[in-house]
Amino acid sequence: MSNSAEIKINGKTYELPVIEGSEGEVAIDIGKFRSQSGVITIDPGFKNTGSTKSAITFLDGEKGILRYRGYTIEELAEKSSFLEVSYLIIYGELPDQKTLEHFKNEISHHTLVHEDIKKILDGFPSAAHPMGVLSSLVTSLTAFYPESLDPNRSSDEVDLSIIRLLAKLPTFAAWAFKNEMGHPVMYPDNKLDYTANFLKMMFGLPVEDYEVDPVVAKALDQLLILHADHEQNCSTATVRVVGSSHASLYASISAGVCALWGPLHGGANQAVIEMLEQIQADGGDTAKWMAKAKDKNDPFRLMGFGHRVYKNFDPRAKIIKKAADDVLAKLGVNDPILDIAKGLEEEALRDPYFVERKLYPNVDFYSGIIYRALGIPTEMFTVMFALGRLPGWIAQWKEMRENGEPIGRPRQVYVGSNERNYVSMDNR
Repeated sequence: MSNSAEIKINGKTYELPVIEGSEGEVAIDIGKFRSQSGVITIDPGFKNTGSTKSAITFLDGEKGILRYRGYTIEELAEKSSFLEVSYLIIYGELPDQKTLEHFKNEISHHTLVHEDIKKILDGFPSAAHPMGVLSSLVTSLTAFYPESLDPNRSSDEVDLSIIRLLAKLPTFAAWAFKNEMGHPVMYPDNKLDYTANFLKMMFGLPVEDYEVDPVVAKALDQLLILHADHEQNCSTATVRVVGSSHASLYASISAGVCALWGPLHGGANQAVIEMLEQIQADGGDTAKWMAKAKDKNDPFRLMGFGHRVYKNFDPRAKIIKKAADDVLAKLGVNDPILDIAKGLEEEALRDPYFVERKLYPNVDFYSGIIYRALGIPTEMFTVMFALGRLPGWIAQWKEMRENGEPIGRPRQVYVGSNERNYVSMDNR
């Protein structure tokens, strides 16, 4: 393969380097193109622009491949735990037993939050969206740990910020849920593992004991693993761009939470439940709605089927489908919404229209079903997503800073008015 590419503009030829990734991905390096030619490229939404070289996650949407640091998502979901995967994503290698135990112990020692944070929480009405609460609480960490604002902190100090975030985000997420429900908050129980502790803070009450169902805990742990990173998506790119200004880790992660909050990014599983509720309100005839989905002239779209990136199948969906089946079987939930979901799934998997177009149920379809079965309100779905995506955001921020990447500064093509003379108020 040639290691250069040529672009001709007004009869002049510019030679640009071609680089190749470890999985054979090819890219034209345009980093110096503007300084050489005075010309920029334009790519709305950055759909075909590589903003960085990263060693964290490999994704091939055509082949349905997702790997963290070279390990397949299938193996990690089956054999690993969320904290082990978090360590892998952030630090690059799977930890040995001693390292993992130290990592877990460090996290368990930082799950409590300053009592003054409860004052911030108390300032939110119960109608406040949990994602707004979550992003605010994450940002508040810069006030409680002002040393985090120093862009020249040592690696040990950065590691402490990483541990604090991993430890405290489940507390913040559970407290955001308790705020919405109007319930008293639950403090962490560090005798439990990471996922079980979160479930107890979510659903436990101070006046009664709460026993964590191991089937539910395992399903949630797998969900967190499946969401841990997903290459340069909207929220991840946001974390890297904000961090490129040397903003603190806490501020950068808070920005990622806000980006994830948007319905086009983190709200897909919420859209699934809202669609199912719409079908139920119409009488629950899944065949009717499947026909609407196939009608090009009908604006209805079947949410949770197919994927923006995966053109074959979502490898995460196969894993979480079993977890969803296990949770529904264990809990014995009687919910017509979930019955409609199962009906849609069965019809889509055998309908030639969907099979030929590879419109299979994706991870958002099954995660929405699990969260619904657990009694988690739809407003909390994106918070659950953020909890899983945290190690990926941290790793991407850390990689960007360690690589010394420059501040993010996209260009534009100006299409506004040319120079105009100011017109006084009397003459307008």
